[in-house]
Amino acid sequence: MTLFDDDRQPRKTAHEIGADLTLLSADELSTRIDLLKAEIERLNAERERKAGSRAAAERFFK
Repeated sequence: MTLFDDDRQPRKTAHEIGADLTLLSADELSTRIDLLKAEIERLNAERERKAGSRAAAERFFK
């Protein structure tokens, strides 16, 4: 066993950008759309949090 051995299973991606969509049902597509919308909201919230932190730091160091 080496230092870099990892017994964890690789994480399954819920959706891969550019993946073939032809075999997915309308319900599966709706599920993926909902997942992606939730991820977009999460990304936007993190971006806003970081922008707020940066603005606070800029005000502090002026």
